[in-house]
Amino acid sequence: MILKVYTSLLLLFLANAVWTRTVRQVYDDLGLDHWSHYTSECPQECFCPPSFPNALYCDNKGLKEIPPIPARIWYLYLQNNQIDTLSEKPFVNATHLRWINLNKNKITNSGIESGVLSKMKRLLYLFLEDNELEEVPAPLPVSLEQLRLARNKISRIPEGVFSHLENLTMLDLHQNSLLDSALQSDTFQGLNNLMQLNIAKNSLKKMPLSIPANTLQLFLDNNSIEVIPENYFSAIPKVTFLRLNYNKLSDDGIPPNGFNVSSILDLQLSHNQLTKIPPINAHLEHLHLDHNKIKSVNGTQICPVSIALEEDYGYYGNIPRLRYLRLDGNEIQPPIPLDVMICFRLLQAVVI
Repeated sequence: MILKVYTSLLLLFLANAVWTRTVRQVYDDLGLDHWSHYTSECPQECFCPPSFPNALYCDNKGLKEIPPIPARIWYLYLQNNQIDTLSEKPFVNATHLRWINLNKNKITNSGIESGVLSKMKRLLYLFLEDNELEEVPAPLPVSLEQLRLARNKISRIPEGVFSHLENLTMLDLHQNSLLDSALQSDTFQGLNNLMQLNIAKNSLKKMPLSIPANTLQLFLDNNSIEVIPENYFSAIPKVTFLRLNYNKLSDDGIPPNGFNVSSILDLQLSHNQLTKIPPINAHLEHLHLDHNKIKSVNGTQICPVSIALEEDYGYYGNIPRLRYLRLDGNEIQPPIPLDVMICFRLLQAVVI
């Protein structure tokens, strides 16, 4: 018992010593004069962590406007406030900003001063989720790598708003009010390095036009899409993760080889109106088909290669790669047919 007490006290002493040394190092590294200047320029409403001098935390403060931002700041946290305007004045000295989080405020398009965003020449991440935007703000800084605009009221995308955003890799527009008419053939023109596009939870009835060719992840859940156009995925040959859950896809709305695409590794078609499993590619690894109207599974029919030929395969490289198959919420009765297991020899989980 005594040994345990001594051990606990020793650990507490060591932790306190490490913390004290860390704090002293911060003071020593900054110097007395620099430290005084550092604390005095921190906005009164915000928190400036000594161990993270490039960050400014002004979140959850009930702010109605943005305070003056010091020149040293790279990372700015303003989420969960009552801010409704975005003007140039607070950012006059903040020329090194890399990251701005303005989620959960009351910002409207009319509240964004013209040109205020495009003047942030080094900005990489812009978060404007859960605001009151009705269109994608413009112009935007050409340096942007991520733009998050989820859960607004966006129904319009200004022409050419993305045309100069060659560095953008992630665009999140989910849970807005986008109709098919908002996505024209040139809407995403210029997004040459985009890897993830999220347009889930909108009001689309058709697959969006002219998705950037380098897109790896395409999220279209919770729309009203009924048809996959013929050869749709040939224009996005790198797409790897495709989510079409909670749409209105039927067997007639899918071309014979619509999802027989070698790049797709994860295909999600849950909560649609399919009565049979669509043809898939041997490279597919995860397939979600739960909550459709599928009544039976025939392994010989759905196998992407001939089961007879599989007997001649001597290594994993030639057999179907499906590892996860979800079929619950359909009208299928267990057990899983033997020919399914013979075809998909790498299956690790089947939910039925």
